[in-house]
Amino acid sequence: MRIFAIHAGSVTENLGTTLEELRLPAPGFLWLSCNRAEFEQMQHRLQATLQRLCGLQLLNLHVSDLLNQQLPSRFDYTSQYDMLVFRRLAESQVDATLAPAAPRSSKRSGPPLLRRIDTRAVGLVVFDQLLLSVHPDDCSQRDSYAQRLLAAGGNPAPAALPEGHTAGARDLPGSPADLMLRLVNHMVDGFLALRRELSHQLDHWQTELIDPKTRFTNWRTVLDARQTLHQLDEICDDQRSAIQDWIEALKTWPQSEGHLGQQERDLLQVRSRDVLEHIDRVVHHVSQLERNAETAVQIHFNAQSHRTNEIMRTLTVLTAVFLPLNLIAGIFGMNFDFIPLLHRAYGFWLAMGSMGLIALGLIVFFWRKRYLDRSAAR
Repeated sequence: MRIFAIHAGSVTENLGTTLEELRLPAPGFLWLSCNRAEFEQMQHRLQATLQRLCGLQLLNLHVSDLLNQQLPSRFDYTSQYDMLVFRRLAESQVDATLAPAAPRSSKRSGPPLLRRIDTRAVGLVVFDQLLLSVHPDDCSQRDSYAQRLLAAGGNPAPAALPEGHTAGARDLPGSPADLMLRLVNHMVDGFLALRRELSHQLDHWQTELIDPKTRFTNWRTVLDARQTLHQLDEICDDQRSAIQDWIEALKTWPQSEGHLGQQERDLLQVRSRDVLEHIDRVVHHVSQLERNAETAVQIHFNAQSHRTNEIMRTLTVLTAVFLPLNLIAGIFGMNFDFIPLLHRAYGFWLAMGSMGLIALGLIVFFWRKRYLDRSAAR
């Protein structure tokens, strides 16, 4: 478990403080962060700490929701606290989307197969002066944001920050709800990175599908991509519904001394709409990728149909050219005693010349009818 105190423009991590020794900072709030296994083991101590610091405990139903790994993104609230469950990408998936692509072994190896979207539920409970976050066992995303938060608060983390990773946390969150929205926005960034990877892979497949000289065989991967996009769309829909419920609940917060002022409430609404806009961007791009995949498949089949029509047209022209030639050859092959030109010295050459003229005339006729033109797309 990691405990952070955010107050007066600074962030400190209570490394040696136990739950029983925790005190709320006079101006500021606490962030209690643990993984799901720690929460299950320490839930009684956490409940006692919440009772001592906030004057209430989590409901048993909400405790069960925080322990549930399969719970979809959802929002729930009571008169004293709000709870948001938000599904994020698993760490292995995030690492794969953010890592640079490995060099390909062959020229036509193509992109790797799409993995099924794997998500984990993160529970966030917002009190007046405390934020409780329950993460899956892999907490690297939490540690990454905590590192940025410590750096923004003037407390450098043990490890150096990657270049460009401190701009999002220069201004410290002013309330537990603000910190929750920043964490959610950090999770949505992983879906944006995944969207870019899916876009690159679909672009690769579109190039292969449209190229008439290649025989596309990765139909199973295209089907997996469509299923992945559909699953990603369902996940984003749940996330969008949860954030919308949070925005509606935020509008009903009472304007009292125990809650935020009007300026802080307006800031939360703006940040909430910003998170919702990021989710809408993911949904929009996923829908666009689904349409692109469908369009690429339709273009592929249309191209194959056009190619088949060209082949059949060529075969039809050849058949039409040789049909009268076969007729002439068949007439001279009849078993009659007397056939004109059969016993003439020039009969063979006359027949061959006639067949050549007929073939040439038919070829010119079909050429003028544009039956033998090459496709303009070649």
